[in-house]
Amino acid sequence: MKDLSAFDQYEVGYDIPAKPGMPEAEIQTPCLVLDLDALERNIRKMGNWAKAHGMRHRVHGKMHKSVDVARLQMEMGGACGVCCQKVSEAEAFARGGITDVLVSNQVRDPAKIDRLARIPKLGARAIVCVDDIANVADLSAAAVTHGTTIECLVEIDCGAGRCGVTTTPEVVAIAKAIDAAPGLKFGGIQAYQGAMQHLDHYAERKAKIEVAVAMVKDAVDTLKAEGLECDIVGGGGTGSYYFEGTSGVYNELQCGSYAFMDADYGRILDESGQRIDRGEWENALFILTSVMSHAKADKAIVDAGLKAQSVDSGLPVIFGRDDVTYVKCSDEHGVVADPAGVLAINEKLKLVPGHCDPTCNVHDWYVGVRGGVVETVWPVTARGLAY
Repeated sequence: MKDLSAFDQYEVGYDIPAKPGMPEAEIQTPCLVLDLDALERNIRKMGNWAKAHGMRHRVHGKMHKSVDVARLQMEMGGACGVCCQKVSEAEAFARGGITDVLVSNQVRDPAKIDRLARIPKLGARAIVCVDDIANVADLSAAAVTHGTTIECLVEIDCGAGRCGVTTTPEVVAIAKAIDAAPGLKFGGIQAYQGAMQHLDHYAERKAKIEVAVAMVKDAVDTLKAEGLECDIVGGGGTGSYYFEGTSGVYNELQCGSYAFMDADYGRILDESGQRIDRGEWENALFILTSVMSHAKADKAIVDAGLKAQSVDSGLPVIFGRDDVTYVKCSDEHGVVADPAGVLAINEKLKLVPGHCDPTCNVHDWYVGVRGGVVETVWPVTARGLAY
């Protein structure tokens, strides 16, 4: 993790894209820019919603991979901790002072299990998901070796079709094995329905989550009858948190993209049929890019291409403009349709990425801007950590 305690050691345009106090117009591109006002409003809004509905919110760190953003979500939004997907991410958050970390994934490799068992020595609660009873003995042995405790959630496949068991008897069998294993603590259930988060219509998402809630309720009730209480019943994303949060079954949300908002999430519709990026959440994350060529009268070339973003969920959208359109990209170039020839060389555009998570992962820095001035520069702490 890069140390920003002495900004003078960094050179703008070489080590970092900007420094605090710099006008927004002087930021080097392409880079990630955060509208701090919008970000803080999003964080407060989700935090207030969770509190009003008696829910904890464990923010998803895989989205931003930033200790600084996670701290803001905890301090300003009341988040109880973070989720992440890899042991390396968990280590980065724990070293950064985040004291409650869930690896919302399975950890099976012996070396990774050993590292997971050492995370409590960094001062953090370590939680992991389990969907195979054979995993329990390995986790237990590592925890005993290091004299630590690993909390375990049994993961239910409630529709995503990836990890997780599908029947209540399987949940109970794994939970009992965890409860009996030295060095482990049964913590509850992980039940995130990821497959329905981007369904366009509210009613479609609601129908999918009702199936998940029924599965989870049956598991929670059966575990309770067996004497096993769930401290965590976790799930819920930006496209569904209002369902899990009012279900009476879940007690912990795991939303991520709400804080930044991207083009793919932004297009889904709320209960009234409005896009969620026009009423529910604000765009706070942008790829700042500059026009570098306009040799063709009807198109401009910008410096944000494939290497500045992920396009797995579609091309970025140019923020606040309907006269120009980002239409194509290659490694280092983005093609912007400019039929009226309105763009000038070095003019800057804000792009809303199609998918924020993998886009953030290809950058080293966030440039936080307020009122047209750079207020802060944060490292993407866990950038590239995928093991």
